[in-house]
Amino acid sequence: MAHAHEVVHGAAANRRRHRGAERRGLSLATATTATILVAEAVGGWLSNSLALLADAGHMLSDLLALLLAIAALSLASRPATDSKTYGWYRLEILVALVNGVALVLISLFIFWEAWSRLFAPPDVGTGLMMGVAVVGLAANALALYFLSGHGHSLNVRGAYLHVLGDLLSSIGVVLGGAVMWFTGAYWVDPAISAAIGVVIVIGAWLLEATPAGISAAEVARAICEIDGVEGVHDLHIWSLTSGMYALSCHVEVSAERIDEVEPLLEAVPQMLRRRFAIDHTTIQIETPHFKHRRAVHWRTMEGQRVG
Repeated sequence: MAHAHEVVHGAAANRRRHRGAERRGLSLATATTATILVAEAVGGWLSNSLALLADAGHMLSDLLALLLAIAALSLASRPATDSKTYGWYRLEILVALVNGVALVLISLFIFWEAWSRLFAPPDVGTGLMMGVAVVGLAANALALYFLSGHGHSLNVRGAYLHVLGDLLSSIGVVLGGAVMWFTGAYWVDPAISAAIGVVIVIGAWLLEATPAGISAAEVARAICEIDGVEGVHDLHIWSLTSGMYALSCHVEVSAERIDEVEPLLEAVPQMLRRRFAIDHTTIQIETPHFKHRRAVHWRTMEGQRVG
């Protein structure tokens, strides 16, 4: 009992340390992103560069993502209550959804502006544009460093993808500024803006992807491989938050008496924890006698409906 308590306490302590490290990385990245956002917005306005303004818009979405991720980490650490039995873990999933929607809306605005400028491109102050873009490139690289090493967190992973997309955008702005500097082809500015919009859309799509998918079919096969298990149905797997999964299922067994299947109530959760990192499990055992009674019940119900 004492050993089990030490294991639980140690796991909780490790989780708190991970959350603290994630919060520090997010805070540093947020400060960096907010600073360069202002610089790019002012620089884009003064240089008349839509590409730089688009990059600032991408920075705005990054800042929103970082702030929401920090809020989610703080709320997720609150304990469960009677009305929120899983605590605030699900908030991280909702934050990821909000971030994805924000990215799509920003990209649509960029596409509209880029199209209106493409056929009548205005002059752009390429020197100022390139200078600000280089600073933004360095700031994004610094923000990525602050967020590195926390890929297990869905929110931090989402923020990392935001900043990585903005890093690529900054590279594009620098290269586009160099082309305009030497050729005077100002149509490159709205073209780069449209490319940044594509990067934003890709970032939104990646944000909705799960870090490491769990195949329900593979989980079902693994359960059926355990001695004494004959089948699995009503299998449901969902994510409570990043790296924390829950499962519920009905397990059909060959034993006639429920006391004969007690070892399975230990074997199935242990296997799920070991192979799939699923810690929260709800398993209903069904013996042959139970399945027969259920089949008779449903036949009776069908007969009543027909009659």
